[in-house]
Amino acid sequence: MYSLGIDVGSSSVKVALLDIAGGKCVCSSTNPKSEAPIKAVRKGWAEQDPQSWWKYMCDGIREMAAAGFDMGQVASIGISYQMHGLVAVDKDVHPVRDAIIWCDSRAVQLGEEALKGIGYERCMEHLLNSPGNFTASKLAWVKENEPDIYAKIWKFMLPGDYIAYRLTGEVTTTATGLSEGIMWDFAENRRADFVTDYYGIGPDKFADIAPALGVQAHTTAAIQRELGIPAGTPVSYRAGDQPNNAFSLNVLNPGEIAATAGTSGVVYGVTDVPKADPQSRVNTFLHVTPSPEPRLGVLLCINGTGIMNAWARRNMFPDLSYAQMNELAASAPAGSDGLLVLPFGNGAERVLSNTSSHARLVGIDLVRHGRGHILRAIQEGIAFSFRYGIDIMKNLGLKPDVIRAGKANMFLSPLFRSTLASLCDSRIELFDTDGSLGAARGAALGAGIYKSAPEAFSSLTRLDVIEPEAAWKQPLEDAYARWKYEVEESIK
Repeated sequence: MYSLGIDVGSSSVKVALLDIAGGKCVCSSTNPKSEAPIKAVRKGWAEQDPQSWWKYMCDGIREMAAAGFDMGQVASIGISYQMHGLVAVDKDVHPVRDAIIWCDSRAVQLGEEALKGIGYERCMEHLLNSPGNFTASKLAWVKENEPDIYAKIWKFMLPGDYIAYRLTGEVTTTATGLSEGIMWDFAENRRADFVTDYYGIGPDKFADIAPALGVQAHTTAAIQRELGIPAGTPVSYRAGDQPNNAFSLNVLNPGEIAATAGTSGVVYGVTDVPKADPQSRVNTFLHVTPSPEPRLGVLLCINGTGIMNAWARRNMFPDLSYAQMNELAASAPAGSDGLLVLPFGNGAERVLSNTSSHARLVGIDLVRHGRGHILRAIQEGIAFSFRYGIDIMKNLGLKPDVIRAGKANMFLSPLFRSTLASLCDSRIELFDTDGSLGAARGAALGAGIYKSAPEAFSSLTRLDVIEPEAAWKQPLEDAYARWKYEVEESIK
């Protein structure tokens, strides 16, 4: 008996089958085989066709079936998805435009105006965030700039909501998803209609709320014919990619920390204290958890992380593999001999108060610095951006003595993970899991097949432990101080 996990990212869609009895992945597939395209017709825009996510998911399921895995044995389905996106559909539940995805920054100004219009104190007390560049503001942008398209909108969804609809025929969202779009009132524990009221968006455009962890709906007969998954299979877990990443690492309780460093970089800490950052540089959402008590996730997101490393390989080091890049970077000393990289070149950065900064190479010496210095400075710059945000999180009472992460993306680099551990004075624990497996575990738990979280995570395997490098501490601290000065000067 299997649990199917679906992870809808901006680069790809990954599907995985979890053997429920053994707790291990038996098969997975990622599509497309090269990076999924993102449409950016204007600076700061980022869109994708929601129907492409469905196609990539179906391709992956069919590949697993072709490999001999019986999709008729799927007993539960979980969905993880890229956060903060906007999928707008008409009465036939067809998308009326491409999805405006997480890294699109067109709605920043609208969010800033909403913070003033609604009132700073009310936003901080009730939303724990400013409306910012999140889903509600993206929908408001469509209303203001594309009135003909807005007039066709019946409901708006998050990316995971759209996939759940395609599987079940039911249009729903979750309270955790609404909090990701800055549409949840933490003080009153209900939908924050005052946000959409401010934007002139009627409550009829909201989907009904289903549980994030629990049976939400069941698959249709059409899905059985198309994909072989039995009709009536419960979709029983849905979470944004970063809450799901934390869930997949068994980060469920206050004080626990998860991190990821893919296209974007994230640190996500769980708390039970509803407290906002006064400048909204980190954000608080409802966490997906089996706990009967509310759990909140404090999210630090940096757009310019793994994408900075990928850009460097594509444009500066096409002759090297990532492993070779890591090896060459390790040949340079800690602190990169004075060379700094600011990796903020992928749209507005929340941690920089929604400033659209630029990636920069600072302090290059044409005599001393070579390829190894550049590569190390890139990885250190990414780690510095994590440290910058973690310092903000510490002001909210979170202290990352241990950081848990999947052994993937930037965490495959020994240099990066040792740099991060040394900068934060924290132990890093790496696990054999990913978003699709987290969603699969969550689905089996939400469907009641696993009876408790300890049972669901009993087979989670720790692969590695990284301790801080004492000899790196001072040169990294010195480099970080100069890096922080450059960053803060750049956003004045």
